Amino acid sequence: MRRRCAADGGGGDDVTEARAAILVVDDDRINRMVLSRDLEREGHRVTTVEDGGRALEALRAEPFDVVLLDVLMPELDGFETLAEIERDEKLRHVPVIMVSALEDIESVVRCIEMGAADYLPKPFDPVLLRARINGCLTKKRLHDLELEYIEQVGHVVEAATAVENGTFDPDRLDPVAQRDDALGQLARVFRRMAREVAAREQALKQEVRQLRIEIDEGRAATQVAEITESDYFQNLRRKAEELRSHSDH
Repeated sequence: MRRRCAADGGGGDDVTEARAAILVVDDDRINRMVLSRDLEREGHRVTTVEDGGRALEALRAEPFDVVLLDVLMPELDGFETLAEIERDEKLRHVPVIMVSALEDIESVVRCIEMGAADYLPKPFDPVLLRARINGCLTKKRLHDLELEYIEQVGHVVEAATAVENGTFDPDRLDPVAQRDDALGQLARVFRRMAREVAAREQALKQEVRQLRIEIDEGRAATQVAEITESDYFQNLRRKAEELRSHSDH
């Protein structure tokens, strides 16, 4: 899920972020309520679960922009849940903010080393919560843009291969050509050149077809002439004329 990110420290005209989808994972119901309240006030869509197993199920069921993950939980704790997220190619790009008490800073450091994007200390401070969320959303947005750019570069490379194979469809480059950067300009130029090449090929094929028709007609005329001018055909013509002459008398 790709979303635009807000400027940190919020205020009026500086905000450029759409709503984000945030997953809150905490076994404490009060903590879940507090985080949900503060995040929803910021306009985000919040889903809450009480343990790591349900968190992984939720992440695999729908896209999220940020995960707020408590470190200490029964069953599957924050360490194990984070490790599962990092092992999953489809989930590891989602920023994870670890939630922990200040006295458990060693656990937070361990999570950062495992791949967590940031941490949020308890008790929760709304200003710090906003800053942490906005920072992660900005990083995710940049990551999403990078993936999109790489994907669209791939479309241009595929288009070049398709031109060589004679299977190029100019419309397939439309999403890339809509970009307003250098890649978009390259796609537009490439698409135009490919269409011009295709038009020239069609015109050339038409000329070849016409030339073949003219050649075939010329060959047919030559063959007719060769037949009608042969001694055998001339003898047949004389005999036919003699027969017509006798029949007239």
